[in-house]
Amino acid sequence: MELFYSTDIRKDTVLLKGQEADHCARVLRHKAGDTVFVIDGKGGLYNCTITSISLPKKGEAAVECRIGEKSEGVGSRSYRLVMAVCPTKNMDRYEWFAEKATELGVDVIVPLISDHSIRTTVKKERLEALVLSATKQSLKSCLPEVEDAVSVSDFLLRDFGEGALKLIAHCEKGEKKTVREYVSTSPKPLNVVIMIGPEGDFSEREIALAREKGFLPLTLGPSRLRVETAAVASVSEIYFASI
Repeated sequence: MELFYSTDIRKDTVLLKGQEADHCARVLRHKAGDTVFVIDGKGGLYNCTITSISLPKKGEAAVECRIGEKSEGVGSRSYRLVMAVCPTKNMDRYEWFAEKATELGVDVIVPLISDHSIRTTVKKERLEALVLSATKQSLKSCLPEVEDAVSVSDFLLRDFGEGALKLIAHCEKGEKKTVREYVSTSPKPLNVVIMIGPEGDFSEREIALAREKGFLPLTLGPSRLRVETAAVASVSEIYFASI
């Protein structure tokens, strides 16, 4: 099943524009009368029939479709997951994390800027494009949100909701538990927030502040993991613990 994405969805019609229309009509060579499947990024999957295609030499392509049937919650999960992860020095590795986290299941990706961060900026539009591609590839109807970069201090000022399981992975010594140990004793449905630090780890100040805000220390095992590996390992632990 090939999925397309649109935010222009009305009572009976869906309009694909720009890259989505180009991919549908020019790359895959769909024609009027063909059946296509469209997601709205909010849980809806639409079984549609193409009614018209516009491919001007100049200007934006457009594919109009008639909605036949709508399904809700395709690829949905029994948990909500926010991954707040510091950008890596090599942005390719952070993009890999965003892609794989989307394939497994994540709701929000927050680029965190730490006291020890080497990279302090991210290209949000590129991350959004990668996340959209991964959403369609993994047959999900909900599109994860990619937020603007935010400092650790500002992130910790947020209200994550009553009963949220808030975890922070860091290298300081002390008693820690694994994701599965925390999940096994947490109320359902799960609302999880996980913080992953930069290459130089969170600062002592940030770890202390997170502790004050109710974040619990997380261990990902005895191996020293790269940022993106730690982040994907955390997502996969939530994914498999919730199956």
